Amino acid sequence: MIKVFRNLRQGVFTERKFSNYLIYALGEIILVVIGILIALAINNSNQQRITRQKEQIYLQGLRIEFQISKAKLQELMAVNKQNYEGASELIQLMSDGSGTVGERQFSELLYNTFAFDIAFNPNNSLLQEMISSGSLKDISDTELRKYLTNWLSTLEDIAKQENELGVRREKVLDMLTGEAYSLRTILTETGILQSLLGEEKGNSSSGNLKLLKSTEFENNVLMFILSSHATETAHYQPLMQELDTILTLINKDIQK
Repeated sequence: MIKVFRNLRQGVFTERKFSNYLIYALGEIILVVIGILIALAINNSNQQRITRQKEQIYLQGLRIEFQISKAKLQELMAVNKQNYEGASELIQLMSDGSGTVGERQFSELLYNTFAFDIAFNPNNSLLQEMISSGSLKDISDTELRKYLTNWLSTLEDIAKQENELGVRREKVLDMLTGEAYSLRTILTETGILQSLLGEEKGNSSSGNLKLLKSTEFENNVLMFILSSHATETAHYQPLMQELDTILTLINKDIQK
């Protein structure tokens, strides 16, 4: 087409038809502009396709990460629930009197309630990489992008609450490691000492049932219950809802 315009231009120019030459020259310019616009459109289309492909890869990876994090949170919530239910049982025993429980049952209850620390450790490697590299902008869903941006700050709040819960747990454990009570008794009655050191499981020389009459112990256990319950209701449950929302948005955006 451009060759045709050039041949016509040469013929017209020789005939001194300058006005017609301008028309043909303008036609050439228009053709060039149209060609540039088509090239830009193709380039933009290819770039958008590449971006969408990259977004799908990110979404697939994020779905796996958040599914793993959800499974971890479910397990952690179960442990936390077991802890504060065990602590509540201890308070009930203190109300009923120490005569209703034996040393072995009491030791097992203490161990099951306070042996396990609480710490949520989600999978965030891909999300952190996306944030640090600026790739979070490739997520086209603005609502999902908002949740992903706020996720790490939410985890900081969770960690603060878990730290507070850990302090309450340590208050109870500090009493068990003091001179007035016997940690060895707990480990012996639960069979932990036998599995770790190979010692035979036998009767312990010192008991801990007197803890059931300790006001300090009761206060520490009550504070532990309050902190555990707050961790459950004010932090873990809302976090689980946020996790479900993120997964719902991700699933909606995958190959939509």
